[in-house]
Parts: sequence; structure tokens; C-alpha cells
Amino acid sequence: MTNPVIEAKDLTVRYTLGHGFMTKKVDLHAVDNVSLRIEKGNFFGLVGESGSGKTTLGRALLRAAPISEGHVIYDDGEKRFDLATISKPDLKDYRKRAQLIFQDPYAALSPRMTVRDIIAEPLEVMGLTKTREETDARVREIAAKCRLNLEHLRRFPHAFSGGQRQRISIARALVSGPRFIVADESVAALDVSIQADVLNLLKAIQRDMGISFLFISHDLSVIAHVCDHVSVMYLGRLVETAPTRKLFSRPRHPYTSALLSAIPSLDPDDRGDAQKLQGEIPSPTNPPPGCKFHTRCRFARDRCKQDTPVLREVAPEHFAACHFAEEFDFTRELRG
Repeated sequence: MTNPVIEAKDLTVRYTLGHGFMTKKVDLHAVDNVSLRIEKGNFFGLVGESGSGKTTLGRALLRAAPISEGHVIYDDGEKRFDLATISKPDLKDYRKRAQLIFQDPYAALSPRMTVRDIIAEPLEVMGLTKTREETDARVREIAAKCRLNLEHLRRFPHAFSGGQRQRISIARALVSGPRFIVADESVAALDVSIQADVLNLLKAIQRDMGISFLFISHDLSVIAHVCDHVSVMYLGRLVETAPTRKLFSRPRHPYTSALLSAIPSLDPDDRGDAQKLQGEIPSPTNPPPGCKFHTRCRFARDRCKQDTPVLREVAPEHFAACHFAEEFDFTRELRG
């Protein structure tokens, strides 16, 4: 088995809230003991509700969020880093190899810079090119891959639509030649038709350049369209992870089953079988004992309230953190 491009081992991101001598300090585990592997050239999906810790996990893999415990190993065959103990020179090198595509294409681009300057900025900051001619050639090459022409490079961001702005953001992320990209809800702010165009662009880039993606989304229908592998996150922990086809054909965790049931049907006569989750996601500063999902799970038993389930292999290549993953067909049970 080859080494993954990036691997998290028992990763925890913890923040201490509260300040002042009159305020009680509490720990917030935004990411709690997460382990995952993203293989070379893989389009890896991460899905969950708002507040589940998806963005924090993505930023920790970029070393943009503090790593409290555990390890994040990056290995592209040329360089190998542990981001938990990485030196400043190696971290500077890692910035060239790992990039982020932001969610909001309107807020992510400086209104005072031309598109050419926005795309060229990483090259100039990182010292990847030595002359303006070399920089311009690289900018034109990446712009063409992202379906931007020379006329676009002379304009300012306000002259573009949301989809065009997101292509500019993608070009900026690609220009340094990264091997790993985190796309954080990168199509959530776009119209459905534009979403498909941007997703197809990302898939084409993955195939042509061999880049590994962590694609963060709350929309499982989008995940199904582009991702090779999916992990489901709930309250800072992974509750299920599997190849996309296996996860969609038979989810092994009741939370995943509920998320899948919420995908709208294209059939106008289909009323659907959406499974309503009871209550709200608990506070990460005061999570419930045992299984964190038991307060909203209709299958919960006494064991779930006491014992924390571990992420274990319940079928070939299919992992779930549920005590009863083999016992129930959650989709069938909930429909029944």
C-alpha cells in the first residue's frame, strides 16, 4: 500500500473558551480524535451539519488551525512532514504544496487587484518565479485551465459573476502547483447550474494534474457527483467513512441514513421519506456522554448512553462508529 498524500492520526483540535478570573474556562473539542487517509489523486468528501467541525478539520490539515493532539502526515513522494511538529522552513514549503479554495467567491478576492495580480500573488509571495515574463506565462497557463481568457485578466473582480469569481479563486489556488487542496463549501454560494460547471472543472483539474482534494460540503448530492470516498462528521468526530458507492447504497450509521434521506428527489410525485432528526446538535462545550448522537437517535439503547463507539470496519472498506452497525439496516428500519 502506498503512502497517502495526507493522513490524520488521532487528530484533536481543542480551544479553551472564557477569559478573566471571574469566567470559568471550558474546552471546546472542535475536532476530536479523528483519523483519515487521503490517497494521491483522490477526491475525498467530508460531510456533516453546520457546527460539526468540518471546516476546522480542513484547516488543521493545512496547518491553519492549531493541532492540540495527534499527527498530520503529508507525503507526496518528494517531501514528508508531520504538521504537528513541522519547522518554519518546512511549513513555508508546505504552503506551496497545499492550498485552500474558500466558500465565498465575493469575499475571497481583493476588489483593488486585477485578476492577473490576484492569480500572480502566490507566485510573487512564495518566490516561485524570477521575472515578470515568467509570472505572466504561468498565470496565463493556469487561467486557461480555469476557462479564463486574456481579457478577463485585465478586469477587477466586481466585473464577474459568482461562478467566474470562483474560477478565479481556483486559479489562484492552482498557480503554485499544489498537490493537495481543501475546497471548503466551494460551490455552496452558487446557483445549481453554476455549481455543476465548477464541480466539473474541479474533476477535470483532478484528472489532469493529479491533485488530491478534500471537498467539504453539507450537500450529499454534490458529494455523490464528484467524490471517490466520503467521511461523515458529527460533533467533531467521524461517524462513518467508506467509498462513495458503498456509503450511498447502505449507510451503516443512523446519522448518515438521515442525511441521505434529506436529498430531494427529481420525481415530482415522490413525497420522499425524509427522516426528521429530533432536537438540535449538542453544544461542543458540553457534549453528551457515550455516543454523541444518542440524544437524536431513535435506535439508541442504554449502552449508547455510556460507551463511546469507536470507528471500526463493519464491512470491507466501510467503517462506522455505531454499536449496532451490523445489526440494523438503518435505511429500511427508518422507512418502516
